[in-house]
Amino acid sequence: MTRPDPPHAAEPTQHELDREAEELNAVVMAASRLFVAISARALATVAETLTLPQLRALVVLDTCGPVKLTALALTLGVNPSTALRMAERLETIDLLDRRSNPANRREVLLSLTDAGHDLVTTVLARRRAEIRTLVKRLPTEERAALVPALRALAAAAEELAVDVDPAPQTVADVV
Repeated sequence: MTRPDPPHAAEPTQHELDREAEELNAVVMAASRLFVAISARALATVAETLTLPQLRALVVLDTCGPVKLTALALTLGVNPSTALRMAERLETIDLLDRRSNPANRREVLLSLTDAGHDLVTTVLARRRAEIRTLVKRLPTEERAALVPALRALAAAAEELAVDVDPAPQTVADVV
């Protein structure tokens, strides 16, 4: 004997959908503040004078290898003159190397120095350790539920991302 399908729940009202969207927005914003704070603490333990945008630039360079100044500016969402000033500051403290592009002398290529790579490695390791400690505090069921939710959020962000350079490079783990 087959059972009839259970009756469907009523469709949520617009008010319920709006309330859910606001709650989700508040939770995502709180998580965002948490991750920024974790990044700031990790950076402060290594280099007190660096800013989070400067760290983000270093992470992009560490992830993508040498990049054009214009590509870095697009990735960071700043204008090229801002990216140039940031690059000059990072070059002054020996974290970044600026060179003319051999293929086009009008372009500037940016890459990390060994010190820049070491800084990025250390900061990201400290950030991962703090996140790992935080996640371990969660009950197993809640931890497991985070994985698909965060993957879905990351996938949605990729759909909204703008291609900076048609070259097959990705900007992963960007601060």
